[in-house]
Amino acid sequence: MQVMVLGAGVVGTASAWYLARAGHAVTVIERQGAAGLETSCANGGQVSASHAEPWANPGVPAKVLQWLGREDAPLLFRPRAEWRQWAWGARFLLECLPSRNRANTRQLLALALYSRAALQRLRHETGIEYDQLARGILAFHSDDDEFRRAAAHAELMRRHGCVCEVKTAVACIAIEPALRHAAARIVGGIFTPEDESGDAFKFTQALARLAAGEGVRFEYGRTIKRIEAAGGRVRNVVLADAAGRDDPVAADAYVVALGSYSPLLLGPIGVAIPVYPLKGYSITLPLEAADEGPTVSLTDVEHKLVFSRLGARLRVAGTAEMGGYDTEVNDVRCQAIVRRTFELFPGAGHPERAEFWTGLRPATPSNLPCVGRTRYPNLFLNTGHGTLGWTLACGSGQAISDMVSGRVPEPEFRFMGIPARARAALAASPGSG
Repeated sequence: MQVMVLGAGVVGTASAWYLARAGHAVTVIERQGAAGLETSCANGGQVSASHAEPWANPGVPAKVLQWLGREDAPLLFRPRAEWRQWAWGARFLLECLPSRNRANTRQLLALALYSRAALQRLRHETGIEYDQLARGILAFHSDDDEFRRAAAHAELMRRHGCVCEVKTAVACIAIEPALRHAAARIVGGIFTPEDESGDAFKFTQALARLAAGEGVRFEYGRTIKRIEAAGGRVRNVVLADAAGRDDPVAADAYVVALGSYSPLLLGPIGVAIPVYPLKGYSITLPLEAADEGPTVSLTDVEHKLVFSRLGARLRVAGTAEMGGYDTEVNDVRCQAIVRRTFELFPGAGHPERAEFWTGLRPATPSNLPCVGRTRYPNLFLNTGHGTLGWTLACGSGQAISDMVSGRVPEPEFRFMGIPARARAALAASPGSG
């Protein structure tokens, strides 16, 4: 089939790769001048099945109340006169219920483990390089109550296939000696030795080159104006030509992988998805030979920050700001990340050399991405991955390729438009285990 993928972030590019490998003729439409230049550009770098627990958990509502009014809060809610924001917030509170949180964690973990394995296979098959490190992820805690809750949650993760090791403060520092400067603040941690890290931007650009070698055509600098449907199917996508005039282009099937901008194009054709932009921040510090930064990827749980060593750089990312489609860098929030970084790692280079970045994460209230079919049989979604786009990219890309090709995806995940009985039939088929 002729398949058109809308968006060349890490998720869209991975979708194009797997669709091409399945034998489809693929065209990718991207408004930027190259792949991976928006939300995939400078994220935290973690490939983290261990982060499968959604942000929506029973302890979050109380924390959000404590953070109100704090410009440097890990999660900052900026109220707007916009019904989509308030509807999203109400659904987020519903997903914080313990039963919903457990169910969402199981599904997210199933897709994350599948995706991590898919990334490892892709790396083995292609030799792709992206400053990857397979040294695990250590999530360390500075609050006793949060650490006890995390240790209990680790047991749930282990039951569903994620290797999680509860570590003492001393063991945390043995895993990452650069944490010794913060030894007095650390009460313990959870180590997931099978998780990884790497530069999502380098990966996306390298995969785009590999995909082009498989025949994928990338059309950069093309603005998508709208999707047009007729007769129960998507008829075409209307792009803007060089003069801004309508330029309709058609395919047999369409995959929307536009991140936070997906609902803006889908709404006019009657496809509603619970995706809202959650602005995240990162800093990147260049490291010289004498500088001391972590080499194991870390998560500072109480401050909602992640640390990844990317070659001669240290990437620190996190926090979330819910305030619409604003993409301005907030210096206060970036400086808060810098301060915390040098509290933990005083030898990690020079704070004045930190490069600031922000991007809009396409968040759903449950943290479960929207992957699957829509009411239009030739329109598919691969969006809403929130903070886990890099983690879930290969798995959801393979899954969307399966669905476009008429197959049921492997993971035990609630894919859109795939009946439960179809998943059960797959699980019962010979060789499915």
